[in-house]
Amino acid sequence: MMDALKRISEALSSDPLIAAKVETRIKYYVYPDTADVTKPYVVIDPLRPPVPDDYADNDWMTETHLIQIDVWAKTRADKDLLGNRIQLVMKMAGFYQSGSGVDEYDKDVQIYRDGRRYLGKFYRDDL
Repeated sequence: MMDALKRISEALSSDPLIAAKVETRIKYYVYPDTADVTKPYVVIDPLRPPVPDDYADNDWMTETHLIQIDVWAKTRADKDLLGNRIQLVMKMAGFYQSGSGVDEYDKDVQIYRDGRRYLGKFYRDDL
């Protein structure tokens, strides 16, 4: 089974622009306390377990992954820059943006959030 979270994290971390802005603040599942977000923060969150697909001889050959990536930032410019760059990196990693997302500003804590969903289908690596 492919480790989608690791694949995505490595792809995002290896991008120079994302690495410069986010540094080590790319996490799985762990959402930051809004008070802790003084610099941009990225959260990778699977929305469901991998779904078996494309069967041959009664065995699935591929798995489909649905992932949400949230960018949290103090400025709209950083949120937009990172959200758009992540979309490009995800495409290069074999994921495409799927469905709706969220683009919001929380005025109480003064933080922007860009949440996008990505879908990727990959051949199993354990065959």
